[in-house]
Amino acid sequence: MSPNTTRLQGRTALVTGSTGGLGVAIATALAAQGALVVVSGRNKERGDAVVAEIRAAGGQAEFVAADLGAGGDEVRRLAREATAAAGGRLDILVNNAAVWGMPQTTEEVSEAALLESYQANVIAPFLLTGAVVPAMAERGHGAVINVGSITGLIGGDRSALYSSTKAAVHSLTKSWAVEYGPRGVRVNAVAPGPIATERVADIADELAPVLARVPSRRMSTPEEVAAAVAFLAGEDAGNIHGVILSVDGGWAAA
Repeated sequence: MSPNTTRLQGRTALVTGSTGGLGVAIATALAAQGALVVVSGRNKERGDAVVAEIRAAGGQAEFVAADLGAGGDEVRRLAREATAAAGGRLDILVNNAAVWGMPQTTEEVSEAALLESYQANVIAPFLLTGAVVPAMAERGHGAVINVGSITGLIGGDRSALYSSTKAAVHSLTKSWAVEYGPRGVRVNAVAPGPIATERVADIADELAPVLARVPSRRMSTPEEVAAAVAFLAGEDAGNIHGVILSVDGGWAAA
């Protein structure tokens, strides 16, 4: 199948954490709209499979392996190699990769888990944005979409660690919008509620009472969240800066 639209034709994008789950849906959606997508994650076999799937559908994709929990040198290497794989220019950065643990009370969270989560969910996107976006700003054009979470907007039982990292992502989104907007780079975020992915299936029973109160009465699909990311990446969102777009079935409103 050929790309279904040319909204992002000629654009290049890096999507972190795009070898599984939501990241695959985002990479696929951007490629379907004409972008050349750099898929990234730790597992080369899975990354190559995503690239093959995108190419089979008529899209353009490359893979660059990276472990964003490994520290600043690895993050900066990803920035360099992804830029090269994209032909020397990145127009779109999607900070999607994140560590997501099972619900725990604050006292149950180990110091190691705390450091791991902040390294992957906050420090890595901070450093990657700092490595990629200056070139966008120099050209006067670009888009950054951060993947936050509805839990970063509202309180949640046994979610203090994950929620706090996503609240930080939301805060960075607004600060970066102010910092980079005047230089032509738009920075926004999506804040998904529960998404129907394999890992969420493990806590489906716990989510059932919550979903019963959500206006839509269901989880979002990965494709629905990916569509919001693709919208924010395109020119239709040309004057949208610093927005946290909830894709949560109305959870935050309930």
